[in-house]
Amino acid sequence: MAFAIDEINRNSNLLPNVTVGYSLYDNCAQLGVGFRAALTLVSGQEEQVTLDENCVGTPPVLGIVGDASSTNTIAISTVLGLYSVPLVSYFATCSCLSDRQKFPSFFRTIPSDAFQVNAMIQILKHFGWTWAGLLINDSDYGFHAARSFHSDLGPAGGGCLAYTEILSRGDDPAELRRIVDVIRKSTARVVIVFANNFIVNLMKEVVRQNVTGLQWIVSEAWTSADVLQTPHFMPYLGGTLGIAIRRGEIPGFRDFLLQTSPDLHHNNTDGNSMVNQFWEHTFQCRFAPPPAGWVETGGELCTGQEVIENVETDFLDVSNLRPEYNVYKAVYALAYALDDMLHCEPGRGPFSNDTCAHLQRMEPWQIMHYLEKVNFTTTFGDRVSFDENGDALPVYDIMNWVWLPDGRTKVQIVGEVKRSAFKGEEITLDEDKIFWNFESKQPPRSVCSESCLPGTRMARKKGEPECCFDCVPCSEGKISNTTDSMECTSCPEDFWSSPQRDHCVPKKTEFLSYHEPLGICLTTTSLLGTCICVVVLGIFIRHHSTPIVRANNSELSFLLLVSLKLCFLCSLLFIGRPRLWTCQLRHAAFGISFVLCVSCILVKTMVVLAVFRASKPGGESSLKWFGAMQQRGTVLLLTTIQAAICTAWLVSASPMPHKNTQYHSDKIVYECVVGSTVGFAVLLGYIGLLAILSCLLAFLARNLPDSFNEAKLITFSMLIFCAVWVAFVPSYISSPGNYADAVEVFAILASSFGLLVALFGPKCYIILFRPERNTKKAIMGRDTKS
Repeated sequence: MAFAIDEINRNSNLLPNVTVGYSLYDNCAQLGVGFRAALTLVSGQEEQVTLDENCVGTPPVLGIVGDASSTNTIAISTVLGLYSVPLVSYFATCSCLSDRQKFPSFFRTIPSDAFQVNAMIQILKHFGWTWAGLLINDSDYGFHAARSFHSDLGPAGGGCLAYTEILSRGDDPAELRRIVDVIRKSTARVVIVFANNFIVNLMKEVVRQNVTGLQWIVSEAWTSADVLQTPHFMPYLGGTLGIAIRRGEIPGFRDFLLQTSPDLHHNNTDGNSMVNQFWEHTFQCRFAPPPAGWVETGGELCTGQEVIENVETDFLDVSNLRPEYNVYKAVYALAYALDDMLHCEPGRGPFSNDTCAHLQRMEPWQIMHYLEKVNFTTTFGDRVSFDENGDALPVYDIMNWVWLPDGRTKVQIVGEVKRSAFKGEEITLDEDKIFWNFESKQPPRSVCSESCLPGTRMARKKGEPECCFDCVPCSEGKISNTTDSMECTSCPEDFWSSPQRDHCVPKKTEFLSYHEPLGICLTTTSLLGTCICVVVLGIFIRHHSTPIVRANNSELSFLLLVSLKLCFLCSLLFIGRPRLWTCQLRHAAFGISFVLCVSCILVKTMVVLAVFRASKPGGESSLKWFGAMQQRGTVLLLTTIQAAICTAWLVSASPMPHKNTQYHSDKIVYECVVGSTVGFAVLLGYIGLLAILSCLLAFLARNLPDSFNEAKLITFSMLIFCAVWVAFVPSYISSPGNYADAVEVFAILASSFGLLVALFGPKCYIILFRPERNTKKAIMGRDTKS
């Protein structure tokens, strides 16, 4: 502080024509002493000074630098805030001091513990340590840090505290044994220590119980504690990571310290000269008059001419300025605030009526106004300013305790953590430099539960922290592709979970395919039926003039063969991936083809009855209603009715392709929904009506005299037809997915083959193998052979 003020007074660009003075008070590490010193400064009870004839009296207090303790600072700042006297601390880190309502005049050049806690959390996250223990001391410093850890290390920080133990002020061996026993039994391999005292006794107990294999993370209060960096503790504390106040460089500071000299005119007996005491301690001498017997025992007298540079003393070590650098910045912050105040332009000031503050009538709250807006850069390159809570821009060094092979200890910088206005919190670590006090020379694992593998989710253990969980496999249709999923994610509608449940895969599609065995069999059968129809048609065309072909209207036989061929071919529309046109066409083609077929059979049956009725007396007139034109007209009319039914169905509620996931969760069954169940039922009902009518008429004509009575064949074929389609209905309803299509194709093929074989098999047999029976006499029953 003395160096900073001396430097300011010698700087012609900062506070020109203004001399800054200071008073130093030792708080003796006691709240009462520090509190009285602060009140003395603000109450004007200091000794009066006379600098010249124009400057006489008690000097105004620009601000107070201190206190080092958070507890002391809380008490002092509470009172100073009432008077708006700026208090700039260089070492009080309690996050509670950021409360502007309680501490309106508090500022600090050291980061808040809230940021220090965040810095530690950043280290935990960097190394994946989610399970840690916390040790604090029983003070505001420890309690507020613990509160921050518990709130910030949760969901946002991704970690948990295995335990939180308080290091009490008393030296209770039983309590220390209990705390160390908790540490030893815990599965947490990382221990965070946020305390500024009571550490040595704890570490002695750690050594006594031989608790090794721990990674210690310590706060700035004892990162550089030499008392713990000894061969006795380093087997347990080696590799410790600590948060340290930003190291700074102060040019000229060592030369200033070399100018230190004792006060030769000060009476050393009153014990008030700290410099003289330091001098005696450093050079192991005594100022006159020396204590009795000092000279007789060989003691030397101090002359004041000793050269301090010639002795090895920490006093001159300016390589690791940390709290000192914060003091330096605090003094400069006050000086820059005063400088800004003195540069105020009259009439453009920040106070009432645009006035400026006056040096001779300066009020502390006026300095505080400018202190809130101060912004400067130190010679070391650090920018100093305060946010709305009076906190400086936070930056910490990350330190590592290295245990060298020769037994010596070195504390080295391995990174830094800082917060910037644009990038937020940043952590930089040089992991190659970090010394790990483990056999593996690698960072330890410290987790309550290992991360869940993809395909599983975390299930919290009841009554335990959120970092402790079981891994439960995702159910079918859900996935988890991260290691921290609390819930499994459902796959989209057309996707299903992979066997590992770690990603979604397209669902298998299922339909009656041309490539699967069932589809191949049905396709082959359909084409076989078509070919047989073509062959039979060819035989009939080749023998179109023979009696058996010409009997009972050969034109209807040809039309019947064509319709059967269409029945076989329409079954192919039920095979393959359903598309809109195939869904619409399949049932229409099926319905019209079968009505055409059954209409032909019905007309042929009616013709048989008419012919035999005409052979009886008075029955000649019945044939006029069943001429060739009437037969064609009847077939056309009956088929047109079915075409009208199909058209109405397609227009009102057209069948369409549908992705069905109800049958199998992991499959998509492509099927054609009928659109209108009524339309489908009417279509089938109409076919059934014609089939039943044909069957009844054929049954009535079965015993008519004829050597080749076609009515018997029709009766047999229609029985097969009706039996197939009666069995089809329940089978179709109960068959899922592509099996429903297979059932319908099977019914089409079975009924078509039944009609083809029953109606044309005997005729082809006679044409090809028994041509002697292919005569008019034989057909009319007049040929006695056979």
